[in-house]
Amino acid sequence: MNNSIISVKNLKKQYGNFEAVKGISFEVLEGEIFGLLGPNGAGKSSTLEIIETLRTKTSGEIIVDGYNLDTHPNHIKQIIGVQLQTSGFYPGLTLVELINLFAGLYNQPINAFELLDKVNLKDKAKAKFKELSGGQKQRFSIATTLINKPKIIFLDEPTTGLDPQARRSLWELIKDIRKQGTTIIITTHYMDEAEILCDRVAIVDSGQIIAIASPDKLIDDLVASGFERPKEVKKANLEDVFISLTGHSIREE
Repeated sequence: MNNSIISVKNLKKQYGNFEAVKGISFEVLEGEIFGLLGPNGAGKSSTLEIIETLRTKTSGEIIVDGYNLDTHPNHIKQIIGVQLQTSGFYPGLTLVELINLFAGLYNQPINAFELLDKVNLKDKAKAKFKELSGGQKQRFSIATTLINKPKIIFLDEPTTGLDPQARRSLWELIKDIRKQGTTIIITTHYMDEAEILCDRVAIVDSGQIIAIASPDKLIDDLVASGFERPKEVKKANLEDVFISLTGHSIREE
């Protein structure tokens, strides 16, 4: 069994009189894809930002790869990668220039072309960021999380706004990154995405974790409770039709 790489115990976060995170506890195992799911305002973003050292906690304990957040935040920063929103990049710089810029901030030598090749963007190396498609921008954003060779990366709704082909292409990239031994924590509003990608998910609502298990276990438990869909589930859905009609192999848009 994999060891725990992130341990969160009784985490609380208050904004004035509002308690956004109400004493949640969970562990993320080394090498897994872990999903944090919940509606807007559930507390999942606050939770992740605290683990990422971007936001202070009110109370609780967080251990990341053996380092306590309270005493070794700089060590934690060195071993994690955090996906930036596309607005965080200079639109007029090329992808190589942006990677070299971030590598300089990390003081980390990097071969920009090799990194771009990992995310299938080597042919766009000299393209400006503003010239990329939505899917390509998301792939590049994920590439920047890998610059410091992190043990853990955080992906915040990485496929929002992408078309079905670009989404599935990004899923394959995320799976490939995990195959290299990287632990991935992901948030998403797409339940099919969580079901396909995540080894385990925690469902957060009103600042509390209300369920945590593998997607299959959660689904099996719901079915065992007597739940039935109101109509028969077809063997394919409209997204499958779209993919089939627009190209049998996933291409990057």
